[in-house]
Amino acid sequence: MELRRRRAYDSASPDDGFRVLVDRLWPRGVSKERAAIDLWAKDVAPTTELRREWHAPGADFDTNAQRYRTQLEGESAEALSTLVDELRGHPVVTLVYAVNDTEHNHAIVLEDVLRSLLD
Repeated sequence: MELRRRRAYDSASPDDGFRVLVDRLWPRGVSKERAAIDLWAKDVAPTTELRREWHAPGADFDTNAQRYRTQLEGESAEALSTLVDELRGHPVVTLVYAVNDTEHNHAIVLEDVLRSLLD
């Protein structure tokens, strides 16, 4: 399986495969048609508290990434397991997220966790 990431504000592409929104909130200003989401996995997204801390001024990516991994192992473990089961059998999966920072976001952490579970 090939895992990819794409911002919700970028146009969907036919080669995105199975598109999974991995945010707790729907992206502002993006219609459901334009988003072309196959699955909204909001229960694996960072909690509201963690999301606020993640985007606070001066937030530390590594600290928040570790807190998110802990969340995925704890309170979101069942939702993560369900997501893994959903993704099996799809040759290409694109994780869709809204945040502007393409190098320091929860989708990167989730992608890493999913790779370890799907391999």
